[in-house]
Amino acid sequence: MEYILIAISAIFVNNVVLSQFLGICPFLGVSKKVSTALGMGAAVTFVLTLATIVTYLIQNYILNAFGIGYMQTIMFILVIASLVQMVEIILKKMSPSLYQALGVFLPLITTNCCILGVAITVGNGDYNLQGLAEPSMLSGVVYAIATAIGYALALVLFSVLREHLELMDVPEAMKGTPIALLTAGLMAMAFVGFSGMV
Repeated sequence: MEYILIAISAIFVNNVVLSQFLGICPFLGVSKKVSTALGMGAAVTFVLTLATIVTYLIQNYILNAFGIGYMQTIMFILVIASLVQMVEIILKKMSPSLYQALGVFLPLITTNCCILGVAITVGNGDYNLQGLAEPSMLSGVVYAIATAIGYALALVLFSVLREHLELMDVPEAMKGTPIALLTAGLMAMAFVGFSGMV
């Protein structure tokens, strides 16, 4: 039951984009088409899950064990960048079709602060809800996957709205980025309605 609560919280209540404002650059940049939003959402889910596992192990068995927790941010940045490069190389060799499908999304993930933010949150155990058991690797992975699903959900919903806005008669001064920011703000306000769920 606690994993379901963590997942609902990460997807709807504490959505990484709409309530924590992490990953805004790709959120605005990749959301012009639904197909690119789906690709970015899938790539973020894959890398975020992998990065959370690796950074959790580094946090608990290296940084905490040797008392060098102050190195967390720089270590996590290096790990995430290396991980994305390694995944890119492996996909290029093992599955060229998947590599072509992900295309530009893998390098974009290296600079996505959502990945680093979730890795730090899981490393510190700050994602756990009150009254639940101690943070563990499994609950951290559940949180990471749910956060990635929440990110993808927000990205796809936003891209659907942006495609619809292209067909609407929007005032000239509001076209492009202004209406996109206004729409994102309204989406964030709508997601506040989920705050009573958990």
